[in-house]
Formats: sequence, structure tokens, C-alpha cells
Amino acid sequence: MEILNLSLPATNRFASHYLEQSVEIQSFFHYRFNDQQEDMKRIAELSSRSFPRKEVAAHIEGFMERFPSSDAVKNSLEKLKANNSAVVIGGQQAGILTGPLYSIHKVISIIKLAEQKERQLGIPIIPVFWIAGEDHDFQEVNHIFVPCAGRVDKWTYPEKVHQKKMVSDITLNKDICLSWVENLIKNFGETEHTNNLLEFADVQITKSPTFVDFFANIIMELFKDYGLLIVDSGNKDFRQIQKDFFKEQIDQHEAITFSLLEQQKQITENGFPITIEANEKAANLFYYNKRANERILLEYDREIDCFVGKSGAITFTKEELLVLADENPAVLSNNVVTRPLMQECLFPTIAFIAGPGEIAYWAELKLVFEHFHLKMPPIVPRLNITFLDRSVETDISELKLDLMEILKNGTEQEKEKFLAAIKDKELAELFSRTIEQLGNQYKLIEAKTEQLDRSLMPMLKKNESYLLKEIGFMQSKLENAVKLKHDVLLKKYARIDLALRPDGFPQERVWNVFYYLNKHGLSFMNKVMAGTFEFDGRHKVLKV
Repeated sequence: MEILNLSLPATNRFASHYLEQSVEIQSFFHYRFNDQQEDMKRIAELSSRSFPRKEVAAHIEGFMERFPSSDAVKNSLEKLKANNSAVVIGGQQAGILTGPLYSIHKVISIIKLAEQKERQLGIPIIPVFWIAGEDHDFQEVNHIFVPCAGRVDKWTYPEKVHQKKMVSDITLNKDICLSWVENLIKNFGETEHTNNLLEFADVQITKSPTFVDFFANIIMELFKDYGLLIVDSGNKDFRQIQKDFFKEQIDQHEAITFSLLEQQKQITENGFPITIEANEKAANLFYYNKRANERILLEYDREIDCFVGKSGAITFTKEELLVLADENPAVLSNNVVTRPLMQECLFPTIAFIAGPGEIAYWAELKLVFEHFHLKMPPIVPRLNITFLDRSVETDISELKLDLMEILKNGTEQEKEKFLAAIKDKELAELFSRTIEQLGNQYKLIEAKTEQLDRSLMPMLKKNESYLLKEIGFMQSKLENAVKLKHDVLLKKYARIDLALRPDGFPQERVWNVFYYLNKHGLSFMNKVMAGTFEFDGRHKVLKV
């Protein structure tokens, strides 16, 4: 599989500066990425700290028993227990059918970087994927987009979830899910791989009681041979290991918020926008109300010296919350500020794989980490990948388009140039003169109507408007006849956009991996994984 490396800007300005490793951006981080000397400093730092390696490894081993496994997975579990091992880690929400392609790209990034770091550094490096099962925004994970009749079509999973349940607690109706997935796959169009993919989906659904399990089963079936380990932040047993860190966060909640706001000031002063919404009341902690099946964000009310949620409907003193963290940590969960902190306390992290948005919000956490005498891990931009089908590549070549320009802006500008070139100028001039002459004649008729009967003026205006509309209709028909002569070429522009820049967005933010598995087979991911990837910030175009 041929890989092209292209220099494209990131999807936000901050991430673009980070890829360039500019001095002003680097001051918000503790380490530079893609620097082996920095890696050695990080290893030295990790070796001076203690981690609950055996507890975490034992939990992951138990958690992963129900998912597809391999000797490589077992080997990773053993490596995680070693005192000199480290992890490459990253995470994502549990989207239906794995969600947009960037979730798959993140998994690929974690595995490939772990392999690379292990070769370079000579210590055991384990790839770990953190499923954000504690997230409760079901609307973000319950749909995918599919190509349908030359356009982007949104397919939403039909089951409704009305409470703010954690995704880990959302059960899967297997009959509804299977019917929905079968219709979706068939909508892709039948190929030699369709029946195998339908069978694959059936197996994963049958053994998945929840949304997170469905996500995890697919991920592990695709990547089990690469030693990938997975954790679910929403798993109640996992949070038992986190109880001491929860208590520390509760005890230091004001310092965490103060540090965050101070760091945000520095970023704002450097001309960059803030990505984490926060105020002085932020407690950076969620409480899970079992009765209401609802995840509630807590704030700290200084006037009553309590943690409150839902406008005061839920109230805890600091002492009550500390007892809760010790006795029942399953009802607590982190937010975007404290999740990276919790991750850092659990895993000896040599690199965190981040998307463009994550790079921006990690920069806001530097002082938070320093408050706990910790350093943020090296933040490595995940691989940005575009799959380029050979037929689409042929279309690009025939139209003499620039691939980099397409990936940045789509084909609209070039298509407009083409339409201007094929436009029948004589026809356009004829209609232009006709409209002008009609307007001049109606001015004369208006003047006469003013003299004879002013009450007929509205009818005259309506009559003129009707004629102009009819002329415009005819002009449109004739212009479409010209376009029809070039329909084959115009469809190529549309096909390129749909494949590489659907609805004006990067491919990885719209399309789902099942479209490619249906087209290229279940071995598609193995072919992708056989490629050599450089973590140099450049965009990877894979010709498939």
C-alpha cells in the first residue's frame, strides 16, 4: 500500500503551531515530541515514580477476557507488569461501529508509535486505548455517515436514551442493532466482501451487551494481533483502582481549578482561544446518580462550602465526597481536566496520542500537572490519514487537479473554473440582451400605464416578473443542456469531493471504517498496518 506524505495545516491554528514546534507553543508543554533525547528524559522521570502496574494489569486482563485476544495481547499484559515498561496511550468515545475514521486512525497511531518507541528506546512499550465510556453524550456516538446517491447521509441508531447515562451503561438491543447494521452495510452496495462483513457484524453484536462492548469487540477483532490493550473509563472495577487519586483531586480541587484558569490566561495572552470551559466554581468531577441514571457535573459553592450539582439538587460536603471516593468510587468520574491527570497517575506514559483538539486542551493543563509535581507526557499528534481509492486517483489525474488543494479545500473552486470555461457565452449574451430589452420596453409601458390607469401598476409589475421568471427558466434549461454534455466530467468532481472532502470536511471526520471493510475486505486493516508511518506531523495519503 503506497503512502504519500503531504504537508497540510492542522484543523486548528494551535495544533498547526504545535506541529511546527514553535517556541511560543512549546512553552505550554513539558516535552517536545519526536525527539529521542526528550524520550530519555521522560523515561528517567517515569523511573523515579511508582505506578500501580500490577493492579492495572490485573484489571485490564480481567476486563479484556470477554473480548477477542491473541498471544500478542497476553505478551502486552506481561510487559505492562515490568518495572521498566511504558505505554503509548490515547482514547476516544465508543462510537457506534467505531464512529468516524479518526477513531481508527488513533488506534493505528497508538500501535505504530508503541512499536517504534520500543525499537528506539530498548524498553517494553505497550499500546493502550482508553475508551471514554464515562461520557454521557449519547448524541455524539449514536450515528455514522454513509455515502448515498452521491451525497452524505446520516444514519442514526434508532434506540433512544433520554437520561444522561454513561455510554458504558447503555445496553444494546441486539435485534434492533443487527437490523440497523445489516441495512446500513447493504446500503454500501454488495461486493465480494459484503457477506463476510455481515457475518462479522452479527458476531460482534451477538456477544456485546453494551455500546462499549460493541465498540471494544470490533476494535479488538481488527487489532488483536498487534498487542493492543483497552480500558474503559466507565468501568466500575477500574475506578476502584482510582480511589486514592479521586481523593487527592477532591482535596486539591480549588488548586486544580486555579491552575487551569492561570494557564488559560497565559494561552489567551499569546493570542490563542481557550478550549476548556471553566470557571472558579468548577470541581472537575461528575457524580453518577443511580436512581435517575444521570451523570451530574459538580461545582464548588464557597458560600455553603459544599459540592453541588443540578442547581443545588445534589449536595456533598468535602468530607462526604471523600468518604464516597473511598467507599464507592464507581459513582465518581473525571471531566476533561482531571481525566488526563488520572491517566498519568495510572500509566507510565511515554507518549499520549492526541488529535488537533486534544493538543489544544492539553496545553491548558500544564500548571495543573505542575501543582501535583508531575509533568505532562510528550503529546504526539495522531496520524492524519486519507484513504485514496485508485479510481478517485484516476479522476484527479484526468481533471489535472492538485491533491493537496483537494484535501484542504475540495474541488469547488476548480469546478467553478471548469463551468466558466464551458459556458456558452453567445447564449448568455442573448439572454442578457433579451432581459435588458424587456426591462426597457416595460419602462415605456409603465410610463403609459401611469397616465391611463395607475391602479393597473401592480398587475403590470406582476406581469413583468412572470416574463422574467419564464426567461430565467428557459435560460436555466439551456445552460443545463450545456452542462449535460459535460456530465461525465462534472460527476468526477462530485465523486472526488464525496470521497476525500465530503460536505467540505476531512474524510476522517465523516466516513466510517465499515465502508472500507465492505469494499476491501476484513483484511483491509492488516494491509494498512503493514505500512511504515512517520510521526512527523505530515498528512498520510494511503492509496488503496
